[in-house]
Amino acid sequence: MTEFLFLIPLLPLCGALIILFAGGRMPRRLLTGVAIASVAASAAVTLWLWPLAADQSRATLFTWFDAGSLQVPMELLFSPLAACMALMVTGVSALIHVYAACYLHHDPDIRRFFMLFNLFVFAMLVIVLADNLLLLFLGWEGVGFCSYALIGFWYRNPVFATAGRKAFLVTRAADVLFGIALLWLFHLTGTLSITAINLQAASLPPASVTILALLLLAGACGKSAQLPFSSWLPDAMAGPTPVSALIHAATMVTAGVYLLCRLFPLISLSPTALAVIGLVGTSTAFYGATCALVQRDIKKVLAYSTISQVGYMFLAVGAGTITGAMFHLLTHAFFKALLFMVAGAVIHLASGEQDLFRLGRLPKRSPMLFWLLLAGSVALAGVPLTSGFFSKDAILAACFARQTLWWTSLGVAGLITAFLTALYALRLVYLLTADREAASGHGPAPRGLVWPLLPLGALALVGGLLNLPEVWGGHAGLGRWLATPSGLSPSHGLEWGLAFVTLLLVAGAWFAIRNRYRVPTSPVSERPCVDFLIAGWKFDSLIRFAITAPFERLGSELERSLERGFTTSWPAGLGRLCQATGQKLRVFTSGSVSHYLVAMGWGIILLLAMLLFLLIF
Repeated sequence: MTEFLFLIPLLPLCGALIILFAGGRMPRRLLTGVAIASVAASAAVTLWLWPLAADQSRATLFTWFDAGSLQVPMELLFSPLAACMALMVTGVSALIHVYAACYLHHDPDIRRFFMLFNLFVFAMLVIVLADNLLLLFLGWEGVGFCSYALIGFWYRNPVFATAGRKAFLVTRAADVLFGIALLWLFHLTGTLSITAINLQAASLPPASVTILALLLLAGACGKSAQLPFSSWLPDAMAGPTPVSALIHAATMVTAGVYLLCRLFPLISLSPTALAVIGLVGTSTAFYGATCALVQRDIKKVLAYSTISQVGYMFLAVGAGTITGAMFHLLTHAFFKALLFMVAGAVIHLASGEQDLFRLGRLPKRSPMLFWLLLAGSVALAGVPLTSGFFSKDAILAACFARQTLWWTSLGVAGLITAFLTALYALRLVYLLTADREAASGHGPAPRGLVWPLLPLGALALVGGLLNLPEVWGGHAGLGRWLATPSGLSPSHGLEWGLAFVTLLLVAGAWFAIRNRYRVPTSPVSERPCVDFLIAGWKFDSLIRFAITAPFERLGSELERSLERGFTTSWPAGLGRLCQATGQKLRVFTSGSVSHYLVAMGWGIILLLAMLLFLLIF
């Protein structure tokens, strides 16, 4: 059965090719049906082949590169880690495809959209299943290209096109560092196989392991929008809402976390690298939460929330709990895809309005959307017994269980961020349910926008059962299935204590938000601190001041000096020199044939004299 593993990524690719070459002759329903069916079939194949994951099954199609010691097979590895990730990617993506078919029903470029959508899923599955870094890098760059094309899907709007270019360029900067790590790993180990690299990791020099881990972290930060490469993600909201749901929940933003999980046997050998990963994750989580707290655009609230929640996943990797990172990755996919699609339906109801202070009365306009919004928001806030509560507490417990000043400090920072998370999640609910004059729009949301959300709503609430801790009567099923590091085992007292603290934080956040937004309110008055947070700590301005503006000035100076000299001034001067030389030589031309014959005779005599001189001497 291992030969059928290639069907998992191949089916979405076939869907993309069918839409590309035959989509122009298909009716819309058939075109969207092909797109949805190809991804749903990939999810079905993943479920069918699920038992193979326990045996770390491999499938080799052919040898891609074979040059000297470099052998790169087109090989897939279906491990427990890859199986969980593949099922999440295909399952959530299939629901987003169904949602997108309704959301973009009247868009004239729907063929291009679904071709790129399927290609995006294919590239992500290549990342998930590849057993060598070169094949993984192919999928890595594939999701980068597809994100560029989908974020700038409505490219006729210059702002949207610029957002797509920004995402492409920022992630490419991080990809350069990942590429360096890839080449260095091949130099040290003589292989690009992820399995072989992990096996040889212990024999590598410690200093090299640390630098390699930091380079891999930089590459992961680019794809997962972690500091300092986080500025592209809020602008990625320029794309259609289904694109935001796909990128933020199920695919590209989680690719960096997955990369670190796959190479954890290498990364874990460097305590310095783990500490840096934890610091990056905690800092980014806090940064994203503070920015989400004051945003007015409903999609930007969720964008900064994604940055923050992925920061928790990086914190989990740093704390040594791959199970915790994957658990939060899965639960985050459920409630964040749900929230993005609810946001898209709310925007549809309001005829494109995205300002939270011009939205409201959601329970009256669409009760079903309200309950789905509430399910996603309480999971995001970490309300006890929801999926977000269990996955977030597992990460914080892993930090406190290490019992060092560094990790305890990061755990405390994580708790503060959890409080901020509950604040902005409940703020979102209160603003969307406020009894104010909301922007006028369409009638009830179409069924195609609502029913794909129901499975995600259920998973957002009960997804914690995937890895229910023993202290809650569970058996930590995900950890047993993955058989990956889960960090130091926290005591039951620590787990109960964290649960109690989380309950207090959520209650405090609800009390604060209820007092602030229990009556219709106007936006926060313009204040420097609010402007600073709305602008994402002004990182774009800092990047422009420190990198972009000096680069532009250097380019302008080089254009005025070197480029104009090489392409304009110097060629023109050479032309004038040739012309002047010709004018000077004209005096030697009389136009008389006899003069030319005499000159030829003297020339022949001179040549014969030179030849005679060479023969004699």
